[in-house]
Amino acid sequence: MIQITIDREACIGASACVAAAGKTFALDAEGKSTVVNAQGDSEEEIRAAAAGCPTGAIQLEEVASSKTEK
Repeated sequence: MIQITIDREACIGASACVAAAGKTFALDAEGKSTVVNAQGDSEEEIRAAAAGCPTGAIQLEEVASSKTEK
């Protein structure tokens, strides 16, 4: 699983992320990228969105999946 972080200061609202992964990213009222559903698109699409960001505002980090059994 990946954790998505957006540097809102770096974001210029180009919406490349929305084009690549529109179920994960959206532009908010300020025209900045925001995560609307971290698992909305495939990991491949999310990685493409991050790679396509012209300012590098989207950072991805691998996180361990934690499943608790009861």
